[in-house]
Amino acid sequence: MNNLLNFFVKHSAWFIFAIYVILSLVLLFKDNPYQQSVYLTSANSVSAAVYKAFNGITSYFHLRGINESLQERNAALEMELIELRGQLSEMALHSPDSLHQPALKQYSFVMAHVISNSIAQTNNYITIDRGHLDGVSPEMGVIDQNGVVGIVNVVGPHAARVISLLNPHIRLSCKLRASGFYGSLVWDGKSPQHAVLEELPKHLNWHKGDTIVTSGYSAVFPEGIIVGTVEGLARGMSDSFVSLRIRLTTNFSQLSSVRVITNSMKEQIDALRRAEQGIDTVAGIQTRPEIKPEIVDVVPQEEKPKKQPAQPVQPVQQPVQPAQPDEPVEPESGGEQP
Repeated sequence: MNNLLNFFVKHSAWFIFAIYVILSLVLLFKDNPYQQSVYLTSANSVSAAVYKAFNGITSYFHLRGINESLQERNAALEMELIELRGQLSEMALHSPDSLHQPALKQYSFVMAHVISNSIAQTNNYITIDRGHLDGVSPEMGVIDQNGVVGIVNVVGPHAARVISLLNPHIRLSCKLRASGFYGSLVWDGKSPQHAVLEELPKHLNWHKGDTIVTSGYSAVFPEGIIVGTVEGLARGMSDSFVSLRIRLTTNFSQLSSVRVITNSMKEQIDALRRAEQGIDTVAGIQTRPEIKPEIVDVVPQEEKPKKQPAQPVQPVQQPVQPAQPDEPVEPESGGEQP
């Protein structure tokens, strides 16, 4: 305490000077309009610089929330674009009265974050932080802001596993947006940036840079979601088909936020497909045996004991009795003998 008092006594002149300076500045800027305007202008500049630096520091910690909101808005706009394309297709097929009919909102989405990802394995998978309690179920498509990511495979309460597009078990139905020719996209296991579009007709006219999009021929992905661009031929031409090498637009090494696509008509579409295949959805039996279904659960039946082949009946040989000599016959005594 004595040291503090000694410090104030030793430097008292400086403290008195500072008090007089502050008091004079207050009197100067308070009663003189010109000096007051100069003060306010300078103070605003200093405070603006301070607030800008503070805002730059704090905004860094809000980037994740901003990114999520942008992802949601982007997904909403993409779903609206898909619905508008569907309405335009219906307008081309039906009468103009279809403009006044309410459109069915078929697709929606669930935002999710990637918590694990692999790109260097033979069979690559992705784990997201959304499960069946969040509205995610198997066979739902997963996309990000750049394109297709994969398909949900296994679902838990609050997490799900996604089969990545970098997995040879996925064959995605795609088409060339310019010409409309479609084929099957499959990963060849070579590069996480490329895949192969197979089963294209040989007479197809393609160009480098053509856009590849989903065909919409399944209930997993809507039509028109970008997948990649054409880089060139992948394999030599066969008799009827050609394969193209596709550069994927999705950067699988930097996956962060993804969207799970939900289809409100998926159950109806699957039921119709099962009906076309001749499978009774209630009884679980095939009602049209002439049509071979794509997937049939074969229940193994109990094996019946095989019948042994009948053995040929061997004739029982009786021992042959030796023939007995004939006994002499006594003549009947019916008359007199000579």
